Amino acid sequence: MDAKKTRKNIGYFFGWLALNLCSLIINILPPGCIYRFARSLAFIGYGIAGKQRKIALEGLTTAFGKDKSASEIEGIARECFTNIAKSAIELIFLMEHPSLLKERVAIEGKENLEEALSAGKGVIVVSAHFGNFPLMLGKLCLEGYKVSGIMRHMRDPRAEKFFKDKRDKFGIKTIYTQPRKECVENSIRSLRNNELLFTLLDQNFGTAGVFVDFFGRKAATATGPVVFAQRTGAALISCFMVRQADDTHKIIFERALGLEKGNTNEETIIMNIQKLTNVIESYIRKYPAEWGWIHRRWKSKPGEQA
Repeated sequence: MDAKKTRKNIGYFFGWLALNLCSLIINILPPGCIYRFARSLAFIGYGIAGKQRKIALEGLTTAFGKDKSASEIEGIARECFTNIAKSAIELIFLMEHPSLLKERVAIEGKENLEEALSAGKGVIVVSAHFGNFPLMLGKLCLEGYKVSGIMRHMRDPRAEKFFKDKRDKFGIKTIYTQPRKECVENSIRSLRNNELLFTLLDQNFGTAGVFVDFFGRKAATATGPVVFAQRTGAALISCFMVRQADDTHKIIFERALGLEKGNTNEETIIMNIQKLTNVIESYIRKYPAEWGWIHRRWKSKPGEQA
């Protein structure tokens, strides 16, 4: 085993220990103290997670460098770390207390979702690593919706099982991105059953996707939502979960996106992926600390070999 892989495995092990320790602490803390605990974790994390801090600051500078000062950008990065910590703590705590979860999350634009579902062809819910997006799926299940989520396997199988068990408990169906054929088949089956198919469209997708504008730079983006909509006739809806000042949440459903047709199929896909990306960017501009900046969104460049 090479040294790099050994370091990764050690990191995964300590991450697993930290996850279990945090879970234990959360279960014995009074509910009113969990956010103070989250802020403490975020303060420590921002100080020791040098690589993630650097990625966040670089991404924020790319997106807002012309509009915000260095101190403003650092403030957003710190708040981003705080929101990530809060989301992780909430996920562990609220998914063990469904009545509290239902109470603390409101839904706006529910009529948009109901209208889309009335066609009977399923709904492709497009979102981002924004707000406490995993908690959103739990809330929708509690509201009686059938929900499937397209997700990557986590790098540590132990952490994957920990969170999948929680999703299973709520009835959230997990559709893994690999194997690809199985992912496609399960996704189409979900839509034909008139379910909500939840997918994230905000991470670097390498040369397998298309390049669209994101904060003024080309970003490699997956095409799945538009391709699924073309194949099944399912509605496309953007949806985001926004944290409120009192740490409650609001899920916002936009109106369904009508597919715009280009001169070629490739043009059709790019045009509509751009429209979805524009919606994601608009929410990040409005709530910049809600997005997960610890990701190299512009890592792939146009013209690179697949």
